[in-house]
Amino acid sequence: MFNYSIRRVLYLIPTLFGITLVTFLVISLAPGDPVSLQQSGLMNANFSQKAYDDMRRLYGLDKPLHVRYFIWLDRFVRFDFGNSFSDNRPVTEKIMEKLPATLVLNIISMFLTISIAVPAGILSAMKHKSVYDKISGLIFYMLYSLPNFWLALLLITLLGLKLDLLPIYGIESDQSATLTFFPWLWDRILHLILPVTCLTLGGFAYLSRFCRGILLEVIRQDYIRTAWAKGLNKRTVILKHAFRNALIPLVTLFALMVPLLVSGSVILEYIFNWPGIGQLYFNAIMSRDYPTIMGLSVISAILVLISNLLADLLYALIDPRIMYK
Repeated sequence: MFNYSIRRVLYLIPTLFGITLVTFLVISLAPGDPVSLQQSGLMNANFSQKAYDDMRRLYGLDKPLHVRYFIWLDRFVRFDFGNSFSDNRPVTEKIMEKLPATLVLNIISMFLTISIAVPAGILSAMKHKSVYDKISGLIFYMLYSLPNFWLALLLITLLGLKLDLLPIYGIESDQSATLTFFPWLWDRILHLILPVTCLTLGGFAYLSRFCRGILLEVIRQDYIRTAWAKGLNKRTVILKHAFRNALIPLVTLFALMVPLLVSGSVILEYIFNWPGIGQLYFNAIMSRDYPTIMGLSVISAILVLISNLLADLLYALIDPRIMYK
């Protein structure tokens, strides 16, 4: 496994550089210019063509595309994402500033999703074709079909505006700085309810049905029939024999969920004005802030590659029959 791990890590390097190249080309060739977007409405006597050209030169946008990429790549290998075009702050500093809000939101959402969806999927598999299985399946498919941005607007209108039960934007109230610890904590919890609900429902519905489907497929295997023939009860057969062998596809799915912890939900964070990575990403795209977009894209790509590597290594721990050469 050690040799396999070394080879996989070495494969990650050209893969990562390929991702950075494609991302850089896509965002650089997209319509729009960061200088003209920043100075929209000012292209007059107060903002001359010379000033426009000077700003492009300041940002390095006057250089050919391949030269700009290699300049960025030189900074990247030195763990420097450069400065943001929008406020000239270091990109790393801006990301670290927004990261805690996104981590809190997504860790809570992922914990709720897994802790509810996996047991619900197991129960549906154990009660296959029962009334519970049919009703839960209908509810889960309805939840999965709801776009989270539409659900967010619906909850904001109903619970926030009409009933005035929950705050609809931001991470805290305006007067939170004057609150003591427990009122401050309760204020944060209230602000979390709507975005966490929108993030959780879709993932919960999908994961529960995925878990059910995998378990039903495993249950049809010969060794499960042998376990039934031994007289083992349903709980033992499902949890001890079937679920363990269903872990491999579940681990793959969980590995795909890990990058979401940092990348955030762009649309939902924008809708709820949540000061996280998703909102930073959205604002960077709208202003063509190339250094910030590249920094966030590279971090997401690294997390995807690492989580896939860890998932491959976990396969051998789950199933000792898996051998790496």
